[in-house]
Amino acid sequence: MGRARRFAASLWVALAASARVVAAEPAAESPALDALVAQTLPDVRAWRRDLHAHPELSNREVRTAKLVAKELRARGYEVRTGVAQTGVIGVLRRGPGPVVALRADMDALPVTEETGLPFASKERSTYEGHEVGVMHACGHDAHTAMLLGVATVLAALRGDLGGTVLLIFQPAEEGAPRGERGGAKRMLEEGAFDAPRPDAVFALHVTAELPVGHIGIRSGAATASSDRLMIRVKGRQSHAAAPWQGVDPIATASRIVLALEALPAREVDARIPSVVSIGSFQGGVRNNIIPDDVELQGTIRSLDPQQRAALHEKVRRSAQGIAQASGAEAEVVIDEGNPMVWNDPALLARMRPALERAAQVEEMLPWTASEDFAFYAEQVPGLFFWLGVRDPGVAAADAAQIHTPRFDLDEAALPVGVRAMSELALAFLHRSP
Repeated sequence: MGRARRFAASLWVALAASARVVAAEPAAESPALDALVAQTLPDVRAWRRDLHAHPELSNREVRTAKLVAKELRARGYEVRTGVAQTGVIGVLRRGPGPVVALRADMDALPVTEETGLPFASKERSTYEGHEVGVMHACGHDAHTAMLLGVATVLAALRGDLGGTVLLIFQPAEEGAPRGERGGAKRMLEEGAFDAPRPDAVFALHVTAELPVGHIGIRSGAATASSDRLMIRVKGRQSHAAAPWQGVDPIATASRIVLALEALPAREVDARIPSVVSIGSFQGGVRNNIIPDDVELQGTIRSLDPQQRAALHEKVRRSAQGIAQASGAEAEVVIDEGNPMVWNDPALLARMRPALERAAQVEEMLPWTASEDFAFYAEQVPGLFFWLGVRDPGVAAADAAQIHTPRFDLDEAALPVGVRAMSELALAFLHRSP
């Protein structure tokens, strides 16, 4: 069964496989690992706060990369810098054996922070021609800090490792600026998985959907593919008092928006989640002039490769057909972005006990957000999981979510993340302290 056919089957098979793993006897607690995680926590917290106060946009992570490289070298890692512009790779070798890769993303978002934290970002920058605030509104500051904590733990346990650790600190997960290239795909093109090539790759993402002490997992399709959509609707300008003398692209584009957002419910398999959303509608400069054209921008999300391709075809057909019926024209451009993240079911079944030693593990629904970790997981078996960062005293409905100006995390989650990633690396390398 190819990947294109596996999603629906994974909904049932993954749950059954996970249930079998749950019945397995958990491994014994590791006081040595507990102590190491506790010892590194002050540094992890300090790194996270420093990075939070000094966020950098995609492909601009110069200060962050410098800090990461310095800390890795101090712990005895072989270090490569400048990968995919600002990416950093650290390697810790311990003789022959398997190679495990752990990844963290480093970039921030064009969001003006409103948390009121004492280390809140006051940074400003330029994004696509606009002056913007800059904030770690997606938790990448915590991802980077926690992986540096893992680097510290694994360096201390170097003698207990049964292989090689490859740490990937990646820029531009949120997407490179227009006209630039970056992120996981570029990291791979520039040798992130060369010498050594990993046998598996792991990553986490913080989420306020789960409280501290919880980890979310999903076998098979875990996050959606993400494609950028642009539609230019070309009409004919006229006075707004006499619309019949022209072709109204605003009215035409409005009909297109409603048709496209209905596609997932009526024209593709509703049992496999998908989303078509329009996030930008630009056209016209004056209240009494019907413009020549309108531009729509949006996103297409899917959790199945065949459904992704079908949506592309249906979006083009619908937009162009509605435009033609209105006497207008529609130019449709779809830029393919991240594929869906596929969590290897066998790898997850094998690694679940390691995650259970770090936190309470629960099944998650697929995420219709996207993650360029997908490119790594296309190359080798991958496992992407969610780390709960919500204060347990706050209801999920009241917690600020990622990509919002008030997003924050309970720092009690930091040692859980360090422990989980350390456990995965140690378990995959067949040794534990």
